[in-house]
Amino acid sequence: MTSGIIRAADCLPQPWKNGMGVTREIARFPVDADNEHFLWRVSVAEVNSAAPFSAFPGIDRHIALLDGAGFTMTLDGTLEHPLHTPYEPFAFAGEAHVDAALVGGPTRDFNLMVRRAQAQGSVAVCQEPGSHATDTTCALLYVLRGTAGTAAGLLQAGDAWRPNGGAFVLYKDSLAFVVRVIPRAD
Repeated sequence: MTSGIIRAADCLPQPWKNGMGVTREIARFPVDADNEHFLWRVSVAEVNSAAPFSAFPGIDRHIALLDGAGFTMTLDGTLEHPLHTPYEPFAFAGEAHVDAALVGGPTRDFNLMVRRAQAQGSVAVCQEPGSHATDTTCALLYVLRGTAGTAAGLLQAGDAWRPNGGAFVLYKDSLAFVVRVIPRAD
């Protein structure tokens, strides 16, 4: 993995796999992998109307509301999960049939997808100001609010950083997601 900053403005919109919405991919690994071969992928989706999620068999998904009133997810026609509180990650299987019903207007949500057979992923909120070390499991830092400093430069809300070890500084009144990907032992 290489170290670098990914600016929000550089993440161009692209259609969902099912064509029923828009997402902005932040990063994937390996960088040149297609949707059938990535180990992990992070994106921000725009949900503007009720629509089913794209199916990703064999993928563990983590989703968190970024802004808007949110939506209620119905998984496999039975389990309902309200995604109404910002920055609270929810994990589910990518092969689940998921329908989303908006609570209010359009929303944006953060997504981590990890190939289940090869790795395990997590999304954690970091809100403590100060210096934070990263290790080899830290795949991405995504700034939700405020600013963070890295060896590669300063991050604003919506920016991300692909660390290669090292540390970041979360400034006062800032909030970030720390995305971890842990390869499974063979």
